[in-house]
Amino acid sequence: MRGFFIICFAFVYVYGHKHEDKVNKPVTPSTTQQTETNEDGPVTNTPSGTIRGSWMESRRGRRFQAYRGIRYAEPPVGELRFKPPVDIHHYNETVDASKEGPACPLPVPPNYYIDEDCLRINVYTPSNNVTVLLPVIAFIHPGGFYAFSGRSDVVGPHSILDRDVVFVAFNYRIGSLGWLSTGDEHAPGNNGIKDQVSALRWMQRNIAAFGGDPNQVTIAGCSAGSNSVMFHMISPMSKGLFHRGISMSGSLISKGPAIRDQKNLAIKQAEIMNCPTNSSKAIIDCLKTKPWREMGDSLPKFFEFGPGDPVALWSPVVEPDFGQERFLTIDPLDAIRQGKMHSVPYWISQTRDEFYWKAFSILKNETLTKTMNEDWDRIAPLSFLLPKQNSKNITDKLREVYLKNKPLKVNDSESEKNLGRLYGDSIIGFGVHRLANLMSLHSKHDVYYSVFSYIGNDSFYEDANGKPLGAAHHDDLLYVLTLTFNFPIIPLDSPDSHVVDEMTALWYNFARTGDPNPRGDTPELGSLSWPPMKPDSRKYLEVADKLTIHKNLFEDRFEVWEHLYPILY
Repeated sequence: MRGFFIICFAFVYVYGHKHEDKVNKPVTPSTTQQTETNEDGPVTNTPSGTIRGSWMESRRGRRFQAYRGIRYAEPPVGELRFKPPVDIHHYNETVDASKEGPACPLPVPPNYYIDEDCLRINVYTPSNNVTVLLPVIAFIHPGGFYAFSGRSDVVGPHSILDRDVVFVAFNYRIGSLGWLSTGDEHAPGNNGIKDQVSALRWMQRNIAAFGGDPNQVTIAGCSAGSNSVMFHMISPMSKGLFHRGISMSGSLISKGPAIRDQKNLAIKQAEIMNCPTNSSKAIIDCLKTKPWREMGDSLPKFFEFGPGDPVALWSPVVEPDFGQERFLTIDPLDAIRQGKMHSVPYWISQTRDEFYWKAFSILKNETLTKTMNEDWDRIAPLSFLLPKQNSKNITDKLREVYLKNKPLKVNDSESEKNLGRLYGDSIIGFGVHRLANLMSLHSKHDVYYSVFSYIGNDSFYEDANGKPLGAAHHDDLLYVLTLTFNFPIIPLDSPDSHVVDEMTALWYNFARTGDPNPRGDTPELGSLSWPPMKPDSRKYLEVADKLTIHKNLFEDRFEVWEHLYPILY
């Protein structure tokens, strides 16, 4: 089995583990999509200006319009680096949106298109000339706020565009360029998620011209994108910009209170770039002069243990008030409990095996296994994203419950299972559980809960024989979107094809009604009856070989976390 590697770009440290024979070569913008045609592209006249796109073909052969690489905000360069985005309201010339735009700076192969001028949005539509406007799905990409992009090779529309929706994906600044936060007026933080707000505002102004209904917008996201969806329900900046939410494998609520700055990461970035660290102003002034590519390439130096721990680095923060428009003004837990949110119909999910594969990155390496065993009290808080308070008692308890107080062993199946479950529960599972329970208690709208258990032909983690071992973090995306940077589009005759049909049907129904259950035009869902989650009836949908309803997802496992990190629900 290969070690961690770059799946096109900085996925190397956290998300991607695939066998070498299954890895596609990195692609350039001109060859990203095999389904483009060479005809003259469609043209859409928007309130902001004229935009020329290209044609694509969906998984089932539907021809649709694609408009890619559209600037939604001014390039965040020069004096605009580390500043909130500046919305673009008008284009003076016809926008050429026929080709892929850049990803934001991060480690990539030399031929992959990145640029600091990366605040771009992609719009895909069945038609820009409709009698009834279509529901809109806006996808917020994953990547821990430091990787991935909204490009069509990463957030591809070819499966979801078999449904009558307008699909949108966009970039937002990542890493220090998007999330630098010193806790003072020099860098209050949250620019990356303010980019997302700017993109949603652009959609409100322009999406109707593409055939999309600005009053029927679903924001969806996975991992960091999942966290973002819930943050938007709390932010005063986002109110009215969306009407439903889908959060896949990520929670802004987990083990501790929200943070108010990340000056430690600002200092670390300054040290990496040979900048002074004696004041916030000195840090910002110096980092503004550094080449954006060097900033993006510095990502690996932020990890402290093994090939990518801690998984989480940058995050939205509760902003102090320095007269700026603030994205987050209250701790999210307080906002949910006090009803200080603009809740919407909400679908929350996780995968059955989440970050289980992180165990292999440790247990295939004797040195890392030995270090984790011998220095558990230092490594565990890093690897499992634990708050520092009372960490010794907590790490002892986790070792007892998950590892049975046994030392980890290289290439040992019991160690792999136990450590993998600890990684998955600590990084994703418990937080998602806590969010679902909180929202079912406090939201004014229906909350649906699900787990993705299907193991198909492809996965974000495969063994040395190219065989998936579980339903890993991000695997559910393969059945809603197309991720051609590393995975083939699922053929119609594949045994996995029915899962694509089921997942896109659930998304389509939810996007147009706020209820994912079957409609007359989604017969692939059969007689499914998926009830909303209630505090006293915590039912959920399992997506596996079949769609089935169960209750109390993994609650026996999460009891220890509730005891270690108690909150008032």
